[in-house]
Amino acid sequence: MKTIAASYAEAIADIQDGATLMVGGFGLVGIPENLIMALAEKGVKDLTIISNNCGVDDFGLGLLLRNKQIRTIIASYVGENKEFERQALTGEIEVRLTPQGTLAEKIRAGGAGIPAFYTPAGVGTTIAENRETRVFQGKEYLLEESLTADYSLILAAKADRMGNLVYSKTAMNFNPIMAAAGKVTIAEVGEIVEVGELRPETIQTPGIYVQRLIIGKQAKRIEKRTVRA
Repeated sequence: MKTIAASYAEAIADIQDGATLMVGGFGLVGIPENLIMALAEKGVKDLTIISNNCGVDDFGLGLLLRNKQIRTIIASYVGENKEFERQALTGEIEVRLTPQGTLAEKIRAGGAGIPAFYTPAGVGTTIAENRETRVFQGKEYLLEESLTADYSLILAAKADRMGNLVYSKTAMNFNPIMAAAGKVTIAEVGEIVEVGELRPETIQTPGIYVQRLIIGKQAKRIEKRTVRA
């Protein structure tokens, strides 16, 4: 049975300054928002964050950015966040922009124990400058190293007490691959059920990848609300 933390503060208690964290989500969909808020309250700093993006100015990873807790971010998208733009332009934060598909594969490969792979994405651009390339079947490919993290913070809709996870719709995004690529995976979930209640064919992350669970309610904010005139 997996550890079920009594509070979000307890769930992230061993995360220290300088840690590398993978954080699930796409925009604000599927982010472990309460774990992020607990990190903001704890005040850990010099973090390396691996995530698709960095939230918005006042929510999600934007909270850590505002508190200047992030030293480096590896991401594919930096829009919707003015503070992110400001810190990147002033050199207050190191940003490693990565094509979205490449980022996903770097994480997936890390979880699978694959140290590196070749991809056509980025060939002939500044991304490939001073990087190793190789030609396969007449086409040039760029070598990319995989990614792992000290901790993966993810969101799932439901878990059982052995840590098996089920996600809700598009909240799957980066969460399943990050669950496999973290040395310690902490899952924020909406519900925990008894072992056997999840049908085996519905399980999307096996419990072997999950070390810690925390149950709670998410605000599930809308990133950009659009209404008719």
